[in-house]
Amino acid sequence: MSEQEGYSPSFKRPADILRICRKRTRSEGVGAAGRVAGSSPGVSVPGVRPFSPGPLFGSPKLSGGGVKRRNPFANVENTHSKPKRRAILSPGGDADHTERKPIIEAGEDGPSAPVPLGQLLTRAERADQKPLSLSDDDSVFDDLFSGEGRPSAAYPSGNAPAVNGATPPGDYPADWSLKTRLLIMSPLSFSWAEHLKAQEVALGLTQSCRATHCNLPAQIQEPRTSVELRCAFQQCLVYWQHPSLSWLPLFPRIGVEKKLSGKSMPWLQDEALQQSLMNDWSQSVTSLYSLVRARLCPYFYLCTYQFTVLFRAAGMSGTDGITAVLSSTTLGLREAMRAEGIEFTLPLLEEKKKIEDQGKHEYTEEPYTELKEQSEAEDDDDDASFSWLKEMGVQDQINKPDSVSIKLRKEHREVQLDRRPQSMVLVKGTDTFTLLNFFINYKNLVAASGVQAGLPPTLLAPVAFRGATLQTLKVRSVTVKTQVQNGYQDMFSLEVSGPVMPHTLHGLSQLLRIAQRGRFSVGLYTHEPTAVLNTSLGSPRMDTQQEKLAQELEACGLALSTVQQLAEPARLGRSVLRQLDMDDYSYSWRT
Repeated sequence: MSEQEGYSPSFKRPADILRICRKRTRSEGVGAAGRVAGSSPGVSVPGVRPFSPGPLFGSPKLSGGGVKRRNPFANVENTHSKPKRRAILSPGGDADHTERKPIIEAGEDGPSAPVPLGQLLTRAERADQKPLSLSDDDSVFDDLFSGEGRPSAAYPSGNAPAVNGATPPGDYPADWSLKTRLLIMSPLSFSWAEHLKAQEVALGLTQSCRATHCNLPAQIQEPRTSVELRCAFQQCLVYWQHPSLSWLPLFPRIGVEKKLSGKSMPWLQDEALQQSLMNDWSQSVTSLYSLVRARLCPYFYLCTYQFTVLFRAAGMSGTDGITAVLSSTTLGLREAMRAEGIEFTLPLLEEKKKIEDQGKHEYTEEPYTELKEQSEAEDDDDDASFSWLKEMGVQDQINKPDSVSIKLRKEHREVQLDRRPQSMVLVKGTDTFTLLNFFINYKNLVAASGVQAGLPPTLLAPVAFRGATLQTLKVRSVTVKTQVQNGYQDMFSLEVSGPVMPHTLHGLSQLLRIAQRGRFSVGLYTHEPTAVLNTSLGSPRMDTQQEKLAQELEACGLALSTVQQLAEPARLGRSVLRQLDMDDYSYSWRT
């Protein structure tokens, strides 16, 4: 039969299939397990999927026990669960929910031995596994508050200190990138953040305008009835913006052409209206810079349709003077800044050059090093070719490249940096004032065509300034059912959307540690063009110098604990916070 044409070696007759199934049933003890579980139909065996319905033994047609007939043509891979999935199968959940490879693994006792969740998390911790991100798997919150284990926290557990006390605020590094949305999850309700009364809203706005902060207790028994907590929450949601158009979203400004298409733009064909908008914007940005220089405003953002600028007061992020960081830039913008006499540096390029000088040739994602070596090799080849022509005496008969071509070739390296993180520009000291005047007169600061034509850049600040409009972040709360090891539990979420600045994130985390009793998780959605703003620009200082700078910034409008955190040198580099967790009043985060 094996020699016949078209014969398949894997083919088996129905009688052979039945004989193989009976042997497998006896060897694996499925029948015995079914008899132990009971003779009633419908009783499931752990690790075995139910078979297709069929006549039962003992029915009028058949005689025998009460066990459901097995499908003789069922596939073995479809009837039995995989050993790894059987090992992690919990009594109260299904296999699809419990199979999470990044969090739990099969036990050491064998593939069929269930392993406690706490032990599995401990093994994942020893393996230095990375926690799941909110975008990759939302089920990470299922095990976050199970109470049986937790990935390693960045700081040891302790009692909950006061919000505005003298405790060090550096529980997690400051993130200078702008966030578009926060998704807060907690096993405790967010009822204290819902349906604020008119008096509570008024008190929160008044505290924000007057830059006053109330000292909240370390613990609140009933957060929903705490007027101080609800007012502080309203105060955290406040920010100041210019310009402000109710029908037009002005953040973010990069890559939002599709969202702005179809909106009413009355200034597109009116040059007088465009000039009026720019005059008001010039007064507002000048007022903001004066506040930053006087340390009455800690920082502010200038968001254009091409790049973002972060102005910071002296003492912020470990710097000794006022600074401005631009990201990302182009060769034309840098050349225009040089023509105006603005001195600036490229910190990321200098850092990479320093590493190359030290002989540390490590892999990087950006191709700047290779482009630089290629450009230098081409320049050397050109010089060698010109000298060879001169020796032969035919240099006059060959058309040499003109000065423009030579300049373009030398600038090839810088052109490759455009729109890349390495094009980040740092301006310090008095040059920031020259940069401000440059922006006021720079024609390319405003788009000349498109949906953003004639629209001035967006100014975002934590304190009031001339021409600013008071805005509040949007808040929405949702209650969802989350599957855990022993069944389902209520998981409460709070969504905060809008331009979330660094002080807002810190203020909300301080309130959440009190209201949620030190158990919450925050998923952060970053405006990616601003991720490079976390680059360290200063060197660590002594504690006495940090305290002195913090005291000089007491009148900047932020809480003292927030000022102390933002005054710390940046530690994230080019990365940003993607998820921030708190468990038992200790922080852990993921970048």
